[in-house]
Amino acid sequence: MAGLEPFFLENHSEFERIFDSLSPEVEPLPGDWDTKLNIFQKMIILKAFRPDRICIATQNFVIESIGKQFVEPPVFNLAKSYKDSSISQPLIFVLSAGSDPVADFLRFADEMNMTKKCD
Repeated sequence: MAGLEPFFLENHSEFERIFDSLSPEVEPLPGDWDTKLNIFQKMIILKAFRPDRICIATQNFVIESIGKQFVEPPVFNLAKSYKDSSISQPLIFVLSAGSDPVADFLRFADEMNMTKKCD
């Protein structure tokens, strides 16, 4: 990153595009800095200009470095989780706001013939 500071001081107006962008994490850096720096170094510069977008840049870094599967939450498999549970290891649901597993839970109970029908 040697030389970035004098380049920035002489060309600070070129960096306004990054600061004003709706998606600065994908904006190319001015001059030849976009090709000189790796993605991690670009994240450092982004943090200085737009710390609000560093989470998205971090996700992009992880996707580029090790793959998209590391940023996508896995689909919850109730049947598999049930098989891993026991009377001494119960299933515990940690819910986020707006989630409601009741319908899935009742459907699974029906499939496993665990529901009691009231007449």
